[in-house]
Amino acid sequence: MNVLNLLFTKDGLIYQIAKNKSIVEEKSYFVDEESPENLISDQLDEILIKQRFDEIHVISALNHFTLMPEGFSEHETGFELIAYNAPVDKEKEELMLSINEKFKIQFYYTFPKNFYKKIKELAIPVQFNFSGEKFLNSINNKNNKEIHINLYHNQCEFFAIDNKKIILYNNLDVSSEVDFLYFVMFTLSKIGFGINETNFFAYGETTENETFISELQKFVKHLKIVFDNIPNKNFILN
Repeated sequence: MNVLNLLFTKDGLIYQIAKNKSIVEEKSYFVDEESPENLISDQLDEILIKQRFDEIHVISALNHFTLMPEGFSEHETGFELIAYNAPVDKEKEELMLSINEKFKIQFYYTFPKNFYKKIKELAIPVQFNFSGEKFLNSINNKNNKEIHINLYHNQCEFFAIDNKKIILYNNLDVSSEVDFLYFVMFTLSKIGFGINETNFFAYGETTENETFISELQKFVKHLKIVFDNIPNKNFILN
């Protein structure tokens, strides 16, 4: 079975083509100052016609989301709730829902409508999910106070967990690894997590963000690199 995995980030698109669970192709595209205006859209077009796929799995790490307790059912307010965190455009964004039964929470998030239509028009089975839900479902939570950090290209998301309860989730779009560190440490001070009593876990582009990792190690006692992305192995896609 041929499966296409797509990961949309703040400024990029990563895809994997898997055949019978083995990754046969993987590539990333990231927007910079010299990129064509429609780089991601054009690359998505090319990826979707590469071959006949049996399934498509789409994960959005775009920073348009809100977190609610499991069972919240006022779905019509999803756009308004997201708007407290980020500007939304109902004409250009599709409202989506991902539920995490493990921690009994759910994410409302938006996904670009033009990308959504391109993918759905193929008329093959497709699964959409939010990166926060996939990340959370991959966490093995054991200790009392934990910070789990998933690093991307110019982006990171993190969970603060206390005794198997979600205290905070955030998804940051920043271009400086120092900013990552500032936001994470500022969060600790606000939620009352002591540096010495908190266990830190890092995932994803840990090598690409080595400055962040090395600086974090100067401040915290307990830091473990759980997953480091290497070719054909992406923490969120695998």
